[in-house]
Amino acid sequence: MEPINECIMEYTAQLSKGQIQKAYKGIMTFMSELRSYLESKYPDYTAGNLYFGYMDMTYFAFTPVGLKNKKLKIAVVYLHEKGVFEVWLAGNNRKIQAEYIALMSSENIGIYKLSQVIPGVDSIIESTLVEEPDFDHPEALKRQIEKKTMAFVKDIISVLDKPQGVL
Repeated sequence: MEPINECIMEYTAQLSKGQIQKAYKGIMTFMSELRSYLESKYPDYTAGNLYFGYMDMTYFAFTPVGLKNKKLKIAVVYLHEKGVFEVWLAGNNRKIQAEYIALMSSENIGIYKLSQVIPGVDSIIESTLVEEPDFDHPEALKRQIEKKTMAFVKDIISVLDKPQGVL
């Protein structure tokens, strides 16, 4: 593992170029605007605060009442290192997350990826929304994320509401 001083020197060198700050501000501005856009279009959903993260991920919760009542939430996530948007079904805490992963392990969740209960994993189910986001066209990107997020929510509710399921 590199000594922290070497890492900080590299960090400082990269910051002196100015692109990291511009990119980070652009991502944060977009995420804030996306949150407001979704909140205004879907007033029945609860939009959580924007979590800025440690340059690993930035996200906000955007949850319909039915999932909130089950102590679940939908997270719209930007993964900095991969440069992609994802949508996650998550629990309000690790215990709920683990319970739903166990319960859903026998369910058909279609194209989605069921997470494992391991340290550092915050999701129950994950799906990629946009692999190559075009931040130069924010309105189109917002619509793309909205469409896929709402399809994910519909699919998740359908799985959770199956009469044969114990969920």
